[in-house]
Amino acid sequence: MSNTPRDQAASDKTKLNPGDQAEPGTPGTGENICPECKGSGRIGAAACPICGGTGKIIEGIGGA
Repeated sequence: MSNTPRDQAASDKTKLNPGDQAEPGTPGTGENICPECKGSGRIGAAACPICGGTGKIIEGIGGA
C-alpha cells in the first residue's frame, strides 16, 4: 500500500497533540484555549508541547 499525498494529508489532519482529548470534529468536543501556553502557542522561545504550537486544544464539552 503506497502513501499518496491524499493519504498523507488525511493523516496530518488527524494528528493529535498531547493536550487533545479527541480528533477535531468528534461529536461532543470543541476547541478551547491551551491551558499551558494560554493560547499563545509558545512556551518561552519554543512551541508549546501541549498544543503543538497552535494555541488550541480539542476537549469534551457539556455533559450530564
